[in-house]
Amino acid sequence: MDENQILEEEARNSILIENNQQETECCLPEKSAQCQATIYDESVVTYEKPLPHLSLPDWDARLYGLQVTADTRRADAFDLRHSARQLRNETRIKTEWDSYHNNNRLRARVYEIEQWKSTLQALLNRLDREMNALKEEKASTERELEQLNLPLLVCSESLSNRDGRRSSELTYDLADTELKKELCVTESNKKLLIDRCQSAWEKINRLEVVKFKLQLDLNDKNEALQIDKDMLNLDKDCANITYKTDPLKTPKRMITYEQWLEKCEATKKMAEDELQDTLHLRESLFVARERARNTLRAQTDVTNYMMRRRIYDTQRARNELQWQKMKMEENMDKLTAELKIMGEQFADKVNALKVAETRLETRGYRPGIELASDEADLGLKEEVHNLKESIRQLQEKLDCAKATYNALEAASIKIALDLNDKEHSLETDIRALEMRAALEPKRLQGLERNLVLARITDEVPKMEM
Repeated sequence: MDENQILEEEARNSILIENNQQETECCLPEKSAQCQATIYDESVVTYEKPLPHLSLPDWDARLYGLQVTADTRRADAFDLRHSARQLRNETRIKTEWDSYHNNNRLRARVYEIEQWKSTLQALLNRLDREMNALKEEKASTERELEQLNLPLLVCSESLSNRDGRRSSELTYDLADTELKKELCVTESNKKLLIDRCQSAWEKINRLEVVKFKLQLDLNDKNEALQIDKDMLNLDKDCANITYKTDPLKTPKRMITYEQWLEKCEATKKMAEDELQDTLHLRESLFVARERARNTLRAQTDVTNYMMRRRIYDTQRARNELQWQKMKMEENMDKLTAELKIMGEQFADKVNALKVAETRLETRGYRPGIELASDEADLGLKEEVHNLKESIRQLQEKLDCAKATYNALEAASIKIALDLNDKEHSLETDIRALEMRAALEPKRLQGLERNLVLARITDEVPKMEM
């Protein structure tokens, strides 16, 4: 029987006893009266103890209650012994199995940490190799960046020299356009290489951070691995086991296994992503260097071609102007002779006009009826009109010839000035082209050329070179 049943049985017995006592007390006045009656009726005086008396059913109920209580206590003792033996066996078995399972869990945990440790150590070694390779690529890019100073200087000097051309030759020709384009290409290459170097520097810093996190994680895993191994070797016979103040407390920094696994995966993924980006960045550095070198080389060839073409065009224009100047000087000489002849003709026409006008004016003084409009008068008037028209035409032609002569002279002066400008421009372009000879790559011959083409220069000792 359990404890609840025992308590209910005791409560039931107590209720029965109390009911019996109440019935007895209710009967006491009657019994007192009977006693008094007995005292008055009988000759022998008897007295009863002034305490409640039990009836026979109450006495039987009390005896039954004591019997039930004894049986209950014996049953409880039997159940207690049986449950205690069962509990001892269960706790012993549970303790042994818990110890066995926890040892297996510790072994699995040690194995898992060792696997993660080896994975992170491999990532750390790979990270060191990638960092060294990235630093080498960054140094090569910086050297390439320094070599761009010469093209910038030569290009700016070429533009400055060509800006010294005179007004008639200060044009936006193809050579000037290609020079400016070469300057833009050089500046863009420089900016591209600077951006790549900056990206490499930032990437190296991020790799340093990742390396620090990996080292910190590896140190934590080494320490945790040592603690788990020590706890795996610990048993109940060891000397350094004691009671602890609060062994079930949860540390503030404790996380769940899922969170720990997520952090490990995140660390691994972070390192792998950075390594993958590092490979792409090294490739981009190499591609940027080669692209900058090839683009600049192609633009330099185009610029040199345009400079040579501009020199050729300037020489051709100079030769054309020299021929034009020579022809114009010949025409000016011829036009001078023609002007002299036309001037003589004009003077003759003026004298003839004076003669005709004098005749016509003088005949106007004829007296009387002799002042008639005869054929002579009509002829003189027609002659005056014709001479004035001839003089007007000759004057116009003389003015036109003089204007033509002045135009030829002005054009000759302009041609002479333009010719001087072209001579100066030709000298400037030739000097700029000679200055750009410094940009021509070194022509390798023989073994050096083969080593550069095969990209094995660093693998051959310098003495063999």
